[in-house]
Order: sequence, then C-alpha cells, then structure tokens
Amino acid sequence: MKKILVYLEAQKDALKRSSYEVISAATQIAAEASVSVTGVLVNGTEQQAKTAGEYGLTDVIIAKHNVAGIYSSTATAKIVADCAKAEGADCVLFSGNAAGLEVAPRVSVKLEAGYVADCVELNVDGGTITALKPVYGGKAAVKAKVNTENQIYSLRPNVFTAKANPADCAVREMSPEVSADDAKAQVTSVTKNEGKLDVLEADAIVSGGRGIKAPENYNIIEDLADALGGAVGASRAVVDAGWRPHSEQVGQTGKTVAPSLYIAAAISGAVQHMAGITTSKFIVAINKDKDAPIFSACDYGIVGDIFDVLPKLTEKIKAVKG
Repeated sequence: MKKILVYLEAQKDALKRSSYEVISAATQIAAEASVSVTGVLVNGTEQQAKTAGEYGLTDVIIAKHNVAGIYSSTATAKIVADCAKAEGADCVLFSGNAAGLEVAPRVSVKLEAGYVADCVELNVDGGTITALKPVYGGKAAVKAKVNTENQIYSLRPNVFTAKANPADCAVREMSPEVSADDAKAQVTSVTKNEGKLDVLEADAIVSGGRGIKAPENYNIIEDLADALGGAVGASRAVVDAGWRPHSEQVGQTGKTVAPSLYIAAAISGAVQHMAGITTSKFIVAINKDKDAPIFSACDYGIVGDIFDVLPKLTEKIKAVKG
C-alpha cells in the first residue's frame, strides 16, 4: 500500500458524520502501514474541507468541476479515480451510504481495483489490509483480502468510531474537466425534508412495524424518535403498504444500520429485518406477542401494546432529559 484516498461528502458547513468515521479509519490504517492519507471533496467549500482536520486529516483536495451546479455519480467517479491516479493512491475508502455505494463500484472499474463493500472492520498486517464483512444476512462474517494493485473499500456507517484528533488541515484545489459523457447520470432535482435525520447517520433509531395499524398512528414513533434526538425507521411491511417512504426502510432490502440504540416497535423480527440491524449496539424490542422472534435477538424486551408503552416511554425520556 502506497497511499490512501478518502472520499468525503459535505453537509451544510461541515462533512457528513460518516465521512468523519472513514477519516478516522483511514488515519489509523495509515499510521499502521506508514503511509499518508488525502481526502477528496467534490464541489465542496474550504470551510467544509477544514473540518476534516478535526479528525486528523491533514490534506484535502477540493475538486470543482465545470458542471458544478449538478450532482453526477458518473462524473464524481471519474474525478475520484483521476485524483487517485494523480496522487499515487492505491487504496480508496468510501462510506457505505447511498452515495458511497453508488460511486465506489464505478471507481473500482476505472482503477481496475478489487472492491470489498460493507466492511465492519479493517486490519493491517505487513502493509496488507484484511477486511471483515457480514454475510448471509449477518449470520456469519468473512475476512477478505484484495489481491489487485489498487483496492477499494466501503465502510458500514456507524460501525467505525469518528475519533477527534485535531490537526492542521491543508486544503488544495483542482479543476477537473468533465465532459457530457462523464456526467451522463445526473441528479436534476432534490426534495429533502429539512431537519429529518437519515437512519444511516442517526445514533438512535425508532422503527415501526405492521402492528402500528395505520399511517396516522406513526406519530407515536416520531414522538419517541424526537425525544431521543434520533431518526424514524420502518419495516418493509410498513413501506410496502405506502405508510412510510422507502428512505426509512431498515432491513435486507432497505438500509443496514448500526446505531447505538435501535428500538423496534411492533416488529416481529423477520430475518430480512434483523439482517439490517445486527450491528446495532443495543436493540430494544416492544411487542405484545411474547413469542415474537425479535425477543430472542434483542438486548432488552418489553411485552406490551406499543400504544400504551411508547407514549409512556416518550414521557419518561423527556422528563429525564429535562
């Protein structure tokens, strides 16, 4: 391994928390392998880039391309690949969120690099990285090594800890040319619910299942999530019924999450849902069926009606938090 490149994502005046997690993982690996780390931020600002220094990154490139008004995964992949070549980086790290999982495989193709997705652990031995990733819905894990000259890894969000390690961060700019063919896939508009946490970024998640009975009852899930300062999630059954958006779906066909606290309300614990929450630090299950499968996998369980339990739990949490 010669050098590590980290793909950074901006959020308002800083970076996404998942980017700080990848920075911490990269700097630790770099220290063990005695190599350097550079971050690349596409169409970001110096203020955003500078925040990377709070987590130990000392070098960031801001790549401002000629179609800066749009987001294009194909253009971004070209820029990251070109940056890796220019910097002599043979290892590129991404967060395993929506953007990272879209860009990483494209960069892998451009660099002819082996790619390991959804890593929950990275270890270095003699300059070689070994990645640990869950398989079979989280029932097992495999250790994987990349044997190509270049290597790509995406890291599961909320698994790697973002460790504060203040350092002076030098910011450089590059102006790559992006052709129409490079930017053939474009995001033309974005509708965003401001102030709403993504389940991939949240430290606490409250999810509802079919037992919520109707979409108008989801306010008790939202109230508890708000009291915890967390995000709202949903099971596949709830999303398939059209009660909640797919962006909130947690599970094998939704998002794989790893918060400190995951509360499953009226969710039975089907294997597809459990595959998305196995790396959560603490799982709390609330279900009126004492034989629900989720009780065999949770850390704490409450047998009861969510319409009785959740409002009381919300009230207690608000009282504790003052």
